Amino acid sequence: MPESEAAAGPVAVDRETLRLALVVGGLVLAVLLGFGLGRLNPPANPARAGAAAAGAADSAGGDHAHAPGTGAHSHDGATVTQGGGDGATGMSISSAGYTLVPTGPALTAGRAGELRFQIRDDGRRAVTRFAVVHDKPMHVIVVRRDLTGYRHLHPTMSADGTWSVPLTPSDPGTWRMYADFTAVADDGRQVAAVLGADLSVPGGYAPRPLPAPATSATVDGFTAAYTGTPEVGRSAPLKFRVTAPGGGAAPLEPYLGAYGHLVALREGDLGYLHVHPEPVRDGDAVTFWLTAPGPGRYRMFLDFQVGGVVRTAAFTLTVA
Repeated sequence: MPESEAAAGPVAVDRETLRLALVVGGLVLAVLLGFGLGRLNPPANPARAGAAAAGAADSAGGDHAHAPGTGAHSHDGATVTQGGGDGATGMSISSAGYTLVPTGPALTAGRAGELRFQIRDDGRRAVTRFAVVHDKPMHVIVVRRDLTGYRHLHPTMSADGTWSVPLTPSDPGTWRMYADFTAVADDGRQVAAVLGADLSVPGGYAPRPLPAPATSATVDGFTAAYTGTPEVGRSAPLKFRVTAPGGGAAPLEPYLGAYGHLVALREGDLGYLHVHPEPVRDGDAVTFWLTAPGPGRYRMFLDFQVGGVVRTAAFTLTVA
């Protein structure tokens, strides 16, 4: 190397080469930075996102898309909301902004009386607008705490919002009433609720033991039987068939817009499950979908109508 070149120092890099190196270096840095951020913030799980979207669509509407007593569903296109907790209702006197207020006189065992009450909103005003569900604006269930003396009643409402219905308690003790209704708010919103309150009937209380579990029951010569096994937390079908006294399928008639109505009450806290039937019969069977909120014993009451007479068959059910 000539002495003059060595004294000149390192060879200078031209500007185009330097610019190209800077661009390439910047791209590499951007890729590395993006990879690092991606590790810190992983993309959403597609399956979880899809499930969330499906859940949102499910809660937005659909005819009884949820198990009875839980979640939001629809009646004739109107939004209906109902708190269900573990799936059982009727254990509180207040829910969803509404309160059950009994107003009638004390009841006496064996004597004709009258059950009177109001449904009041959160402003303590008597509610007077109710949607008609299963042919009635108000369904009232009355049962003694030992799950005997079951009544399914349909009271009438006066102009001031007071509901009344004749009631003759068969025995003294503590009875439980359930008001099952769908209130219509001022903005047209519909809210379904089941509210419960205790009724005291004076006298000596001698509770009867719950009958043994059975899948069939006889009333007035008619035998009602069901197949299916309820599960905790899952909706399971129960198929009921009614046999006439002379044998063969009983000629069931529509009652309150259906071929049967089923109410299940949980032993102990008397949690209420009102289970609606499938709209179309499966041959001579009436299918109900029941979700058991927890293990324990339940008493089921099936209302069915034949020859213009409504009868009630009762079953004890054990859920493991």
